[in-house]
Amino acid sequence: MSPEDPTMTTAPSTRPTDAPTGAEALRALYADWSEIIATTPGLTMRLFRSIFDEWHQPTREPEDVTYREETVGGVPGIWTLPLGADPTKVLLYTHGGGFAVGSAASHRKLAAHVAKALGVTAFVLDYRRAPEHPHPAQVEDGVAAFTALTERGIAPADITTIGDSAGGNLAVAIALSLREQGGPLPGAIVAFSPWLDMENAGETLVTNDATDALITVPLLEGMIAGVLAGDEIDPRTPLANPLHADLSGLPRLYVNAGALESLVDNATRLAERARAAGVDVTLSVVDGMQHVFPCLAGNADEADTEIAAIAAWYRG
Repeated sequence: MSPEDPTMTTAPSTRPTDAPTGAEALRALYADWSEIIATTPGLTMRLFRSIFDEWHQPTREPEDVTYREETVGGVPGIWTLPLGADPTKVLLYTHGGGFAVGSAASHRKLAAHVAKALGVTAFVLDYRRAPEHPHPAQVEDGVAAFTALTERGIAPADITTIGDSAGGNLAVAIALSLREQGGPLPGAIVAFSPWLDMENAGETLVTNDATDALITVPLLEGMIAGVLAGDEIDPRTPLANPLHADLSGLPRLYVNAGALESLVDNATRLAERARAAGVDVTLSVVDGMQHVFPCLAGNADEADTEIAAIAAWYRG
């Protein structure tokens, strides 16, 4: 049968015609998760984690990127290797998920989009997760990976700590821990929708409750109990809650959030306190966007525009 044959048929698309697209895809995914969590009694941690491993779904697979699994500093993870990237510059990516869910697999595509835009490589950590491993295990894993990269010859200034949600917290906390230890700091920090406030004291938890499709106070309370070992760890501990840290001396910081999310004031408070401490801060709050909206990379203009802005900032 030739391509010109009028009798030739095309197989129907497997994608539902009513599947959400663009920014709506992320809101729909979060709403689906929220429904599952609310209607599944006795949801096990294994199933909880499997649900959140769907986080990659709104992210288009980036072109011209390969992946490699490796253990760096005792921490397993996934390298994202864009074609032509500078191997001497690394994004140390810590995934979101309340310190308990999410994985390198769920975030490799997002990290790859950012790495590709910046012209660098990225290592996405599978750090130890709560509640099996409470704070500060996650920070320790980030520091171990950072140190191992420097021992391989990567200049500290050429490493950027970057993460989303709880991973955005870690991107800051890793730098704070390195400073405490008297070691060299990363060259920059990028935090997507960082979740920092272990006290749940933010005003936008209330004001944006109706517009955020995922974050609720009960969800955060469960995550906090896991990472802080119940009430054994003070929620104002600076490495667990960087809003209570001395931020002076940190490298330049890019922080963003979606205007619809309940954690938006975590981003704005971090930017305000870092700026007051003398840190070079860039803050981006994007209208109409949900939590960790850059994971729409390749499927929504807002995410692609944001990543392009980060690339320009990185090179600036």
